[in-house]
Order: sequence, then C-alpha cells, then structure tokens
Amino acid sequence: MSDDQPGASGHPAASPGPLSLDIHQLVGFCGQRRSLRAEFRFDPAAALVVTVTFVAPEGRIPWVMGRDLLDQGLSVLGGLGDVQIWPVGPEGARTARLQLNHRDGMALFELPLPPLVRWLAATYRRVPAGAELRDVDWDAWAAALRESPEVRSD
Repeated sequence: MSDDQPGASGHPAASPGPLSLDIHQLVGFCGQRRSLRAEFRFDPAAALVVTVTFVAPEGRIPWVMGRDLLDQGLSVLGGLGDVQIWPVGPEGARTARLQLNHRDGMALFELPLPPLVRWLAATYRRVPAGAELRDVDWDAWAAALRESPEVRSD
C-alpha cells in the first residue's frame, strides 16, 4: 500500500504498531491455563493478513491469519479450517477464543477482547476493508509470474 492514504488530519495515516498481549493457552481437559505473550503485527503492504507471534519459553511461533477472519471472529464464530476464533463471556467481560489446528495437533488460546478490537480497528483506518489490493501493480505481478521458473511451460 502507498503511504499517501490520508488520515483524519489530512496526513498519511500511521500504521498501527504491534500489539503485545498477555494471553492464556488452555491446556488439557481440565482447562488449565498457561500464560504467554502474543504479538499481533499488521503490514499495510500485506493488508489481507495479520501475523500473530506466540512468545513461549520454547521459542517464538509465528502464525499468519486473514485480517477479515480475525475481525469476524471478534463478534461471531470466524474460520472453518486451520484458524477459528469466536467471542466468549458476558458483555463487558468478553474474551475471544482462538483455535489453531495443525497436522501436529491443536492449540486453544484465550485473548482479551478490548485491546484487540481497538488495534484491529486501527488497521482498518489505515487500510479500509476492500482497499487491501488497491495499489497492487497487477501487470508487474503477472509479468513476474510468467517469468517464474515454476510456471514456465517452454
């Protein structure tokens, strides 16, 4: 995306910085909780996705998910496959559950909803829904694709 998208003040809108949250991983059938950090990042040049990096004692584990899926999951169940997210709890004390499925297993996390809602809203102020691919040079993309050795048929 270009940096010339006007914000409310007429200046380029600043990209939202990373969001660092204390979250819980729900472990086992007894609902045991394991605390860890999650860092949410948004890049306007790749505005269709959000990268979440889980920071655990074992290391940093990145996961990329659709921004629209994350947005949907903050109000109703979002996602069907590897990523599912949905709100839980009474109004005013809501959290979100994030389930990640992988060939090696499944992980379930609980996220605080208010800071995530505010951060995600900032990403949509920076790059509105429907404008994510507005600045893609499709001719250059198609030319690069034709030149790719994996695609060539000659």
